[in-house]
Amino acid sequence: MRGKWLRITVGALLCGALVVPIAYANSEPGKPQRQVDVQLLGLNDFHGQLDITRKVNGKEAGRADYLATYLKERQKQNPNTLMVHSGDMVGASPPVSALMQDEPTIEFLNTVGFDVGTLGNHEFDEGYKEMLRLIKGGRHDATGDFAGADFPYLAANVVKKKTGKRLLRGHVTKKVKGVPIGFIGVVTKDAPKAATPTAVKGVKFLDETKVINREVKKLKREGVRSIVVLAHEGGFQDEKTGAINGRINDIAKKVNKDVDVIMAGHSHSNLNTTVNNKLIVQANCYGTAFSDVDLTIDRRTGDIVKKKANVVNTYHKGVTPDPKIAALIKKYQDKVAPIINKKVGESANELTRTGSAAGESQLGNLVADAQRWKMKTDISLMNPGGIRSDLNKGKVTWGDLYTIQPFNNNMVSMKLTGKQLKQLLNQQWPEGSNEPRILQISGFTYKYDPSRPAKDRVTDLKKADGTPITDDQTLTASANAFLSAGGDGFTVFKDAKDKVVGPVDLDALVDYIKQLPQPFTAKIDGRIQKVGKGK
Repeated sequence: MRGKWLRITVGALLCGALVVPIAYANSEPGKPQRQVDVQLLGLNDFHGQLDITRKVNGKEAGRADYLATYLKERQKQNPNTLMVHSGDMVGASPPVSALMQDEPTIEFLNTVGFDVGTLGNHEFDEGYKEMLRLIKGGRHDATGDFAGADFPYLAANVVKKKTGKRLLRGHVTKKVKGVPIGFIGVVTKDAPKAATPTAVKGVKFLDETKVINREVKKLKREGVRSIVVLAHEGGFQDEKTGAINGRINDIAKKVNKDVDVIMAGHSHSNLNTTVNNKLIVQANCYGTAFSDVDLTIDRRTGDIVKKKANVVNTYHKGVTPDPKIAALIKKYQDKVAPIINKKVGESANELTRTGSAAGESQLGNLVADAQRWKMKTDISLMNPGGIRSDLNKGKVTWGDLYTIQPFNNNMVSMKLTGKQLKQLLNQQWPEGSNEPRILQISGFTYKYDPSRPAKDRVTDLKKADGTPITDDQTLTASANAFLSAGGDGFTVFKDAKDKVVGPVDLDALVDYIKQLPQPFTAKIDGRIQKVGKGK
């Protein structure tokens, strides 16, 4: 029989929190086990990818039923396991989730057994009230009653504009073998830049660092010494040096020293490093990977004394998909099948979002061409982040195209001068970022030199027929409503004149493909050319 001992700290009683660490004797009688090993399994930027298989390193990965198998197998390795996520679990989702108001994804998270999560910017895609309904439960006209999430969502830095009151709690404490672990949740303060104005109407996003430090103080008063931040904010890591850039790096340098781990998101990248003694980890996106964080906590002090992380790819080979999740997926696939299986066309080859050295992609050209055609404008511009998946060779269905463009953004036509167009294109290199956002275009060409000053990199603007575009020339342009409102930092769009709202972007793509000679294709044809060195 294994012995037990019980200890109640005076500090915990004074703080009004009962902390009861329970230790178990090891194989030597009378010698207590002073440490507890805890495993955190983390997910970020899943985006409702329940039934989508993607390629990672040339191998099939992703899908919720395979992901579930991986998580359950890891959970068996350590009974002291908590499953957490860092936001964007929903939004920009494929039809099997999106057409059911993303309720299937929450059901998946409930079924697998997630313990805590935070918001991402895409949880706000349909406004904060729908976000709260999805999390807390409620009725929707399209789907009926829904129970909501079985686990707490955190958002310490999101408040209502009118009252300053938080939408959700800022932190929560989870106990493992009696040892408390504090979790703080924050979403990028730049969420309004990545959303349409209607999506974030009525809410305000506060500075993450200040809010995290405030929540840390609260946790410490409650006697919590092991602290994990779930942050929907990210960066990019150099594979050779291990160094990272981006806002998550800045946050790690500034937040309270008592923060032990930051589980990141938003940038759809792999991160695994330590900054300012804070372990930072992020696992790609779309369920193609998850993070496995191993912590060793001292029972006496409550502090994390060891920490390490691995990013695990969810490769399919040799793995049996979880039958319960596979059945859940099929249930919802059957519900949406009559809509998504309608054939639209036939693709002669695979069309990908992979950019050329200049940032131009096959699929980007197809989408931009569709929007210019539908809106009957001189030019069209498309944000690359709005193209969410590649297009396979062969039969193309409505569901395939929805997966590529799931936002249901209306198209907008407008007038831009040649000078405004050049200013707009120069905004592809945002201040303070090393990662350009190259817009996909139709109806014109240009060159850029990344070695030139950030606001003067674009040259040789020409129409598709080779005619130069002058500063004082007026062009009709089309873009989706997100870009038209200045999304992704392209603020020049706000100054455009004579804006007219058109059809939904997905409908434009469907109609365009239907009228193309079949099988259709698209190619990189030099619309964007990079000269000089640098990014």
